[in-house]
Amino acid sequence: MGFQGLCRSSDYCLYAFSVSILLFFGNQAVAELRYSIPEEVKEGTLIGNVAKDLGLDKTSLADRRFRVVSGSKETFFDVNPESGALHISKKIDREELCHGSGACLMELKILVENPLEIHYVVVEIADVNDHFPVFSEKEQIFEIAENISPGSRFELHVARDPDAGINSIRTYSLSTNDHFEIETTQSDDEKIPFLVLKKSLDREQRSTHSLLVTALDGGKPPKSGTLNVSIVVLDINDNRPTFGHDPYQIEIYENVSVGATVIRVNAVDPDEGNNGEIEYSLGKTLARKIYDLFELDSLSGIITVKGALDFEESEIYKLDVHASDKGTPPLIGRSKVIVKIKDVNDNVPEIEVTSLSNSVLENSKPGTVISLISVTDKDSGVNGKIISSIISNVPFELKPSYKQNTYSVVTKGLLDREEVSQYDITIKATDCGDPPLSTLKTLSVQILDVNDNSPHFQQNPLQFYIIENNVIGSSIFSVTAKDNDKNENAELSYSIARAGSEKDVTSFLNVNAQNGHITALKSFDFETLKTFQFQVVATDSGTPSLSNNVTVNVFILDQNDNAPVILYPLSSNGSAEGVEEIPRNVHAGHLVTKVRAYDADIGYNGWLLFSLQEVTDHSLFGLDRYTGQIRTLRSFTETDEAEHKLVILVKDNGNVSLSATATVVVKVVEPKEAFAASDVKSASKDDDSNVTFYLMITLGSVSALFIISIVVLIAMQCSKTPDYTSKYLEDKNYDGTLCHSIQYRSGDKRYMLVGPRMSIGSTIVPGSHANTLVLPDRRRRSEEVRHIFQIL
Repeated sequence: MGFQGLCRSSDYCLYAFSVSILLFFGNQAVAELRYSIPEEVKEGTLIGNVAKDLGLDKTSLADRRFRVVSGSKETFFDVNPESGALHISKKIDREELCHGSGACLMELKILVENPLEIHYVVVEIADVNDHFPVFSEKEQIFEIAENISPGSRFELHVARDPDAGINSIRTYSLSTNDHFEIETTQSDDEKIPFLVLKKSLDREQRSTHSLLVTALDGGKPPKSGTLNVSIVVLDINDNRPTFGHDPYQIEIYENVSVGATVIRVNAVDPDEGNNGEIEYSLGKTLARKIYDLFELDSLSGIITVKGALDFEESEIYKLDVHASDKGTPPLIGRSKVIVKIKDVNDNVPEIEVTSLSNSVLENSKPGTVISLISVTDKDSGVNGKIISSIISNVPFELKPSYKQNTYSVVTKGLLDREEVSQYDITIKATDCGDPPLSTLKTLSVQILDVNDNSPHFQQNPLQFYIIENNVIGSSIFSVTAKDNDKNENAELSYSIARAGSEKDVTSFLNVNAQNGHITALKSFDFETLKTFQFQVVATDSGTPSLSNNVTVNVFILDQNDNAPVILYPLSSNGSAEGVEEIPRNVHAGHLVTKVRAYDADIGYNGWLLFSLQEVTDHSLFGLDRYTGQIRTLRSFTETDEAEHKLVILVKDNGNVSLSATATVVVKVVEPKEAFAASDVKSASKDDDSNVTFYLMITLGSVSALFIISIVVLIAMQCSKTPDYTSKYLEDKNYDGTLCHSIQYRSGDKRYMLVGPRMSIGSTIVPGSHANTLVLPDRRRRSEEVRHIFQIL
């Protein structure tokens, strides 16, 4: 992208160097920028325009939620979501963030959405010379024997400067004197000053020397720190303690307990007495952290652990060990102990969610990105290697990014909100330590509804039963459909599907679009309409809308709304009245006549019962309550009246029964008159073939011609016999009916009576409460017929 120089003051100049590397991984665009800024710059200082360097459209930054995600706990940077400029939000102290002289880098993540992109920005914090060199102590005292030869070296305290690079300590200088000079040696990444004797000492001439050591850094202008050095000249002690090893090296695990022995150092001094007695101590120029972690026993030389070790803070510690004798002056032997810390798996992996979309449409294609996560482990080596996976049984998977331990959570299968409306995605990160440590992170994702389900009815077809004579405008039944979708996709409206002109029910039915209640626009009549069929359509409010229909079968139930109609007797003026003539010499069981009636209703509503409502003589006539036949109960006597009036009540068996009455006037005549009348009426009700045979024999004795005439007459009368046929019908529309139907003909008309099964010839005795049935005596009837012909 280029090199930019942004001068902020006369003391320093801000340089920003940005390099953009554009990679493509899956559907995500990834770029990396690099900037360099000095520490301690003011808040609000511009680092660079990230959006411009990345080539992003500034006008869409706000809509795409352009933002910065810092990997540290503290936020030192922010980005302008409108201009794309990266600013410092908090003053940065390089020495607090980074230790040592290496490059101090801070990694930022720049996120933009729609589409989702992640860009990495590395900001290098350059050091400025803002610290003075400081010695650990203000004064250092050396006791030097006078016989020390020139060239002897004495280690001085090391000055510390937190600054790095050129701003760290560069040189040491010594105040002007005749006996000493200063030299430095490079040890690892620091310079150690030594006081070098260049001219022999003479205690008798001068017993003490006061020197000033100055440490200078490389800043412009340089900063300095001073150390007062006092030299005490002693008498001779010519052997210094020596260590068995230099350096000592040891490896220990970071989880070693406090008080555990690290190593034992040993030094020897060939001198005798106090000059050979040795005391051990740690060098006074070590970092303060070492004194907190390790302890050296001055007599035994055993180094023990004093504080908790942490491999993640430091992998190696270098301890300066001194062995001093008790001579005058004492001599000191020096060695170095290198303690290497071995890592143990004591840090669980950490899962960081950098971006999360907590909802997704159920019709999203596999591979849709839901979230971006990164996984870290403070351990190293195998202990820091992480294996990440989704452990819950969900249609999501982790897709690795080009950068290690960075993943995208994407859909791997089809979603269905009606089956699962929310998923809890549990991500598990496990390191490869022994034993392995793991951590869990749960992401909740809501599945958004789309209109992918049609309305459905629990049952199809539906059957409804309504009673005729319903109230116009009232609800007769309702239909209900369900939709597995949600909100407006599940809001249903109902309508009646229009059929052809002959079957269109919208003229007499109406459906409530909101609740499916169906109202009748007319009153139904069972006798004209027994059943009909139509379809109701349920439509949801989705876009596009989906619909389904159900077939509705409606059955009209009968009400007792038709009174019985008298078919016989029927007078010329239309009233139910008739006159019957019977001979006086008939016997009990003689069929006088039969009342015939019809009811348009069915079932119990059409089941007719006959009863004598009014009769002049209860002992003379009986009525069959099921067939309507009127028969004589006994023979007539001379005292019986010649005319009898019978009022027959015909009623159905509805809950509120309806009835009709018929009047029959029975006239008792002499046998000759009765026989003449029988030529007009039907005498064939006694249809016994034996009777005909007996009549032919009786008449044959009178005259052959008379016999032939009688035979012809009987044959003619038999041809007019009413056809009584019983047939028990099953009404398929009404299961469980307790009654049966009797079909019969009279002339050219056909009628149906409904009642329990019984003999046609049964007669109800008045006063018996319909419990006594009187069967006709067929032998007596034959004798009555024979008696009639004898009279003739």
